[in-house]
Amino acid sequence: MELYALKGYQNVSITDLQFALDIGRGTLYYYFKDQDELFTICMEKYFLEPKQHVLAGVPEDAGVAQMIEALMTYLNGLRETLMSFDVKSINTSNVNNLMFTAYIKFPALHRKAQRLALKELELWRKVLYNDQRAGIIRRDIDREQVALMFTHVKNTYDNGMAQTQMDFSLLEKTYSELYHLLKI
Repeated sequence: MELYALKGYQNVSITDLQFALDIGRGTLYYYFKDQDELFTICMEKYFLEPKQHVLAGVPEDAGVAQMIEALMTYLNGLRETLMSFDVKSINTSNVNNLMFTAYIKFPALHRKAQRLALKELELWRKVLYNDQRAGIIRRDIDREQVALMFTHVKNTYDNGMAQTQMDFSLLEKTYSELYHLLKI
């Protein structure tokens, strides 16, 4: 994953992978059909599975604050994982480019990511409803539009603001400010 995040999918060769994994070509092909299979497994392991796990852990009665906490847990966990690599020049631009490439080249990955995005949107709707019922946020809001706004906060995150350290504090602040605007 470190190679893919640093160099981009299209710039990583089988030889690069052999060298990084310290295995022969035959061993690589014993475990993986081809480089594409290895790449998709990496993308699922590092990006999709952790997000799926975090979203699945959001309780039925959760509110907006718990949802923000869950998403920040996912993003901070991703940052910690990527920052644990030997190369510290991996940033949000690398990651966004990698994900963009993965979703264009591998439609099955894109479909999985879309299902997760829909699950996230569904959870935003639910937590907004829960907070409205509890009297925490205003009742006069359009939950569908606000759920979309929360979803788009992450999707429009300006990755240029936190290039080296993958600092998501601006994202967390934006979530919190939007939540504050909804409160009674």
